[in-house]
Amino acid sequence: MPITESSTRARATLARNHRTGHSQLAARRYEFTCPSPDSYPFQWAWDSSFHAIALTHLDTRRASAELRSLLSAATPTGFLPHMVLWQDDLRPTATADFRIDLWEGWRSVTIAPPVVAHAVERVHRATGDGLWLSRVLPTTLAFFDWLHTHRTDPGTGLLEIHQPDESGLDSSPKYDAALGLDPLDEKTVRRAWHTSMRELITDYATPTRTPESPLRERRRFVWIDVLLNTVYADGLASLARLARTAGLPERTSRQLAERSHAIGAALLRHCWDETAGAFHDLDLVAGRRSEVLTASALFPILLDSVPTAVANRVIEEHLLNEKEFWRPYPVPSVAATEPSYDPEFRTGAIFRGSSWVNLNWYLHRGLRRHGYHAEAATLAERTCALVAASDTRECYGPEDAAGHGARSFGWSSLVLDLAAPSTEPTEEH
Repeated sequence: MPITESSTRARATLARNHRTGHSQLAARRYEFTCPSPDSYPFQWAWDSSFHAIALTHLDTRRASAELRSLLSAATPTGFLPHMVLWQDDLRPTATADFRIDLWEGWRSVTIAPPVVAHAVERVHRATGDGLWLSRVLPTTLAFFDWLHTHRTDPGTGLLEIHQPDESGLDSSPKYDAALGLDPLDEKTVRRAWHTSMRELITDYATPTRTPESPLRERRRFVWIDVLLNTVYADGLASLARLARTAGLPERTSRQLAERSHAIGAALLRHCWDETAGAFHDLDLVAGRRSEVLTASALFPILLDSVPTAVANRVIEEHLLNEKEFWRPYPVPSVAATEPSYDPEFRTGAIFRGSSWVNLNWYLHRGLRRHGYHAEAATLAERTCALVAASDTRECYGPEDAAGHGARSFGWSSLVLDLAAPSTEPTEEH
C-alpha cells in the first residue's frame, strides 16, 4: 500500500527534522522543520511553507509555529529571506557550503518562491485561529508588497530574480546558457554551476549590499521565471481571500486579486509560446526566451487567469505526454525529450530530470482545477509510490523511483496532503 507506507515515512521525517532553540545572534527563539538533518540543517522559506502544509495533517500547533518562526525573520522593510540560519553553532560554514551572501549575519539576502501565502491560508483553514492569523498576515502582506516594489520588471510587470537559486530550481538546465555552462557535459556541469554561482555572488557582494540593492543594473543575471511568478500569483489569490477573512478593507482584497490576475495575464502575454504550447522563462540580459522544456513551463495551469484552452493544451500536449513528462514516475523536472534530461542523477545536480514531490503537488492542484481528476489521482498515487519505494528523498528517478539527493527530506512529506481529500480553497473573484 504505497499511500500507507509513504504516510508512515512522511510522519517519521517530520518528527526527525523538528528543530527548536534560541538564536543568540538573531535574539529570538525558533521552531521549524529542517529540510534535511545531514544536508540542509537551517530553515528555508519555501521548504518550511511545504512543511507547514504537511503538518496540518499531523500537528496544527507545529504548523502554526513553523510559519511564525519563518515570518519572524522578515526585515522592517518587508523582505523575507530564502534562508534563515538560526543555529549559532552551524552558521560558520554556511556561506561556503550554500553559496550565500548573508544579511546581518544570519539570513540570506535572496528570495525564494513565495509559497508562504498559500501556506498561511492552509494553516488558518486547518486551525481557524484568528489570533494567529492577525499576527502573521501583516508580515506576509508586507513581503508581497516588498516583492511588488523591489522585484517587478517594469517591462513585463512580472517578478524578476537575480540568481538561479531564487527560483528554487538552482541548477536547472534552463539557466545553462545564461551561466555559460555546457548542458551535455555530465561530468563537469555540477562543478561549473557552483563556480558560476560563486562568481555571481562575489560580484554582488559589496559592503553596502542590502536585500533592496538594485542588482538588475549589474546585468549579470536578470530573469523572469515562470514557476516563481505562478507561485506569486497563486499566493496573491490566497492573500485576497485571507484579507476578506480577516476583515480588512474590501479594496485590499480587491487589489490583491487584481494583482494575481495581472500576473497571469502577463505570463500569457510575455511567456506563452503559441507554437510550442508551453510557457517559457525570459532571460532579460540576453533578451530572449529560454526554450528548454522544464516542469516550470507547465505551472500556469494552476491559475484561473490562464484560459482553459491554454491550460488544456499544456496538460494534453506536455504534462500527460508520455514522451515528455508523463513518465513511469512523473513529473520529471526536465522533459525526457531534452538533451539535458538526467533521470539517473548522473550529474549530481538538482532539477535536471529527477521528479520532485513539491512540483507534483503543485501540478496535482493544476490538474484538479481543470477537471483532470483521474489524472490527478494517478499523479498522487505515483508520487506516494516514490516515497514508499525510496523513503523521503530530495528527489527521485522518473523512470525507476530511485531516491536521489538528500535523505530525510522534509517537503517530500507533502505526500500527506496528496493522500488526503482535496483541501483546495474556493476561488473568489
